Amino acid sequence: MAAPLYAWPWEFLGVTRLATYQAWTSYSNMLFFTRNRVIVKKGVDFKQIDKEWHWDNFILLQGLVAFSVLYMFPTFETLPLWNKKGITAAIVLHVAISEPLFYSIHKFFHGNYLFTHYHSLHHSSAVPQAFTGENLAKFLRPFQCGNLPLSDIQCHPFLRYILYTPTYHSLHHAEMGTNYCLFMPLFDALGNTLNMKSWEMHKKNWLDSGKDGRAPDFVFLAHGVDLSSALHAPFLNRSAASLPYYTRIYLLPFLPATFVAMLLMWAKTKAFLNSFYNLRGRLHQTWVVPRFGFQYFLPFAAKGINKSIEEAILRANRLGVKVISLAALNKNEALNGGGTLFVNKHPNLKVRVVHGNTLTAAVILNDIPKDVSEVFLTGATSKLGRAIALYLCRKNVRVLMLTLSTERFRKIQTEAPADCQKYLVQVTKYQQRKTTWIVGKWITPREQNFAPAGTHFHQFVVPPILQFRRDCTYGDLAAMKLPEDVEGLGCCEYTMERGVVHACHAGGVVHALEGWSHHEVGAIDVDRIDLVWKAALKHGLEPVSSIR
Repeated sequence: MAAPLYAWPWEFLGVTRLATYQAWTSYSNMLFFTRNRVIVKKGVDFKQIDKEWHWDNFILLQGLVAFSVLYMFPTFETLPLWNKKGITAAIVLHVAISEPLFYSIHKFFHGNYLFTHYHSLHHSSAVPQAFTGENLAKFLRPFQCGNLPLSDIQCHPFLRYILYTPTYHSLHHAEMGTNYCLFMPLFDALGNTLNMKSWEMHKKNWLDSGKDGRAPDFVFLAHGVDLSSALHAPFLNRSAASLPYYTRIYLLPFLPATFVAMLLMWAKTKAFLNSFYNLRGRLHQTWVVPRFGFQYFLPFAAKGINKSIEEAILRANRLGVKVISLAALNKNEALNGGGTLFVNKHPNLKVRVVHGNTLTAAVILNDIPKDVSEVFLTGATSKLGRAIALYLCRKNVRVLMLTLSTERFRKIQTEAPADCQKYLVQVTKYQQRKTTWIVGKWITPREQNFAPAGTHFHQFVVPPILQFRRDCTYGDLAAMKLPEDVEGLGCCEYTMERGVVHACHAGGVVHALEGWSHHEVGAIDVDRIDLVWKAALKHGLEPVSSIR
């Protein structure tokens, strides 16, 4: 016997509806699956996400309405969940009442007053998705992705009047005087509001879905940081991805699933498309190497990581990408020599491989006060550290460097504690004179205590050092804000604010905008630091410090 309706509480039905909308929106944003099925070739930007932030209000309202109906008419509790006569009656009522009523009201909403004061909010979303609907007639619409198979419509032409497609409704947003129906284009045909391009556009999109879409001009090749930040991906949580990353308590129960996904990606997955935006007619994409931060420090994982990076570079080369910029650990000196491994192995690459560290160095150097005469530098033996030290020396700034490795220091502690103490005293003597520290190697809170009160810590170390000292100030990682004319940007880059990207990402953008033909790999060319900095400013990129 069928379960009565009261066995399925309205709360459960509301949560199920919520999950359905979230699932379709997640699928729409899984660009590694859907990029060739996207109808509207634009990104969902921050403005649209903010407007649709409370998209789930209708679920709360419908839950309250359902509760009120059950309270006022308790006999509904005896209705079975499934009943053939009831389903038949529902279909008849839908076709005879719901469809023509929705068509008429929707068309009425496109009148001047109601459109201006109400319906225009819905149409202001440039990229319709499941979250874009606005009223009690909300329904399941995988707007961007998924079409009826072309063969179904060709074999059964009447289907085009019974069921509409995502393409059909997208045309309503593009040409608002047409395609008003709820589900059945029949009523648009009867009302003479059927857009005659609907099925040709559907056919074109279906046929094009099997082809590669437009090749990006620029690719930023990123990687995962940790399991928690992976839940910040736009295809998992569009709202969370639109804000700088921080640990969200409500997402912690999903960490076990993320761990399983990490193992699967480690075993099989290649670099995948995560997000995109447009800048001055150029398509910029972010691809992600399916590895997390800790994996880059596992010796046995290095070969597989380099293979994934190499495959991404070669794929970009085949597609005709002009510049591919390596993020953070993807250009680790010990891993691949800052990208030199790939350039040397494939000397005929057309895509330019860029580590972006020249601009990173420029951002750090231009954040240091001009009147500084001495700085204390850790991590001076790194690629960035060397370039920063050389540049400052050329500017007659005295650079004191702490280059002793942790392993060497521990060995001295064990073998010659007296010498170790002498070394510490000597270093402390210099450290306590400095109020400008440049941190390129992670330092502990204990080591931060060597700095005098008032010290400002500039840093280019990943992860950033702990902000332990309340009597000191801490700079952010080197970053720049993208130009104001960027379009379709709707997700934050890790902990960065909206519109702000890491300097190595910005360095690749500048390389592409300038049309430079050289690879930027290996050691940083100190002579180019000022040149790259001026080029970034010329193209409208801003250092983070200047926009605060």
